[in-house]
Amino acid sequence: MFTPEGPTARELAVQALSSIERGYDLLAPKFDATPFRTPARVLDAFIAGLKPLGPFADGLDLCCGTGAGTEALRGLCERSVTGVDFSAGMLDTARAASAPGALDPRWVRADVRALPFAPGSFDLVATFGAFGHFLPAERPELFAQVHRVLRPGGGFAFPVPAPPRVGSRAYWTLWGFDAAMRVRNALWRPTFVMYYRTFGLPRVRAELAAAGFTVETYALPELGTRPDGSPLCRTVLARRR
Repeated sequence: MFTPEGPTARELAVQALSSIERGYDLLAPKFDATPFRTPARVLDAFIAGLKPLGPFADGLDLCCGTGAGTEALRGLCERSVTGVDFSAGMLDTARAASAPGALDPRWVRADVRALPFAPGSFDLVATFGAFGHFLPAERPELFAQVHRVLRPGGGFAFPVPAPPRVGSRAYWTLWGFDAAMRVRNALWRPTFVMYYRTFGLPRVRAELAAAGFTVETYALPELGTRPDGSPLCRTVLARRR
């Protein structure tokens, strides 16, 4: 499916009926040939938008997957870059694909809800498209972990696309996907948490504020605008108080 280099329909079905960790281990060798990888133009716009808001010495890519975001952070951070994920397969792929350079990433396998880093280890934590793997009730714990490993004034940054217009094809596609996943998780174990419609920005702003962050958003004009002129994608930057 997707491209000749991507996973087959059968491989995706096996992945979807696995646990999250096992599913990504299976998908890892072909993940970068799927639409699930954060597009390069999104990464480029995100990094360009953050540069004036730095400097950033030590960066962490949360739920780094095959390392596309981690590699992008190499062009932003000045001292170190770390990628953390709980899929060994995704980390193996990231490690193999990473080109040697002056700022070689460190790859760490861990559950991001219990980050194995000392308090104040980073002044930037970024993540790309991973929030669908966390139920709303799990986000406060996740945000508390990010707050702990950031230095005072450090930033938690991530791109957020504009929600699709109600009634549009994209709206119904995401609605249908989430509905299918809820049925799958009601009938099959282990569960595979991946939902697209549980990450509303107003609620997330409130959760970040409660976790000790000051939240700002920045438009990414390179990625286009909606008919009403609002941006198709924004960067959220939550500063640790």
